[in-house]
Amino acid sequence: TMTIHSEEHTVDVHVRSGVYSSDTIFDYSHGYIATRLFSRNACFIMKIKKEYIPELREIGRLAFERQTMKNVYSPNNVWVQFQEGHSRLGHLKDWILYGKHIENLCTGLPLYE
Repeated sequence: TMTIHSEEHTVDVHVRSGVYSSDTIFDYSHGYIATRLFSRNACFIMKIKKEYIPELREIGRLAFERQTMKNVYSPNNVWVQFQEGHSRLGHLKDWILYGKHIENLCTGLPLYE
């Protein structure tokens, strides 16, 4: 499921698929995306790069197309591959940088950037 909060400039994406379940937040105000993978008990954070990540208003259109057409032909489909590196637990300065929405998603989990 996807919830777009236009006034907060965030998008919440919830994938419920057993071992592959995850929650993702696109925080356009702070410029970061965070994905919490439940099977790995970890949080992955990356900076939003405008050349790869659709804008907030575009995500709503893509979601609508996908829901109504089931197959979207669009150059804005996003695929991400995470490479594990060194993890750390979030500190106050991280949460100021990433914002409250990502803090709520990732507090207490190892962070991979």
